Amino acid sequence: MPGPLSDHRGVVLGIACRHVKRGPMRLLDQVEVSRAAGVVGDTRGRPGQRQVTVLSAQAWLEACALAGTDLPWLARRANLLVDGLDLRASTGAILRLGDDIELLVTGELDPCARMDAAAPGLKVALRDDWRGGVTCRVQRGGLLTVGALAGLQPAG
Repeated sequence: MPGPLSDHRGVVLGIACRHVKRGPMRLLDQVEVSRAAGVVGDTRGRPGQRQVTVLSAQAWLEACALAGTDLPWLARRANLLVDGLDLRASTGAILRLGDDIELLVTGELDPCARMDAAAPGLKVALRDDWRGGVTCRVQRGGLLTVGALAGLQPAG
């Protein structure tokens, strides 16, 4: 059984996936997360360092403010939006979602040129201070629903 969530409790605010490369992001109320497929149905879910991408709601709002825009989080093209967690410098930490899911944070999610297509200056705003989110690999899967508790256990 997984260990307890850290004292820094958060919540899953959003779940999204894209069925084809460069396709539109689709919002979901719940999704299966697995070691074999990441966010089931997402085109990037194969096993690897970038199996699932996670964005902090606070970091997204900061980046949008710096870029002078007000875009929905789906413009970032991440799989999950969490609130109440500081994802900065969290490589090696375990992100726990709900009762079962464990994601290993593998690194910072670097923004691509598509971010400037969404809003000029957004790529630079996301690049600093881990505002672009994190990449993760699924350690333990399960059913994820919007509203699930989220916690970050530091590496080590």
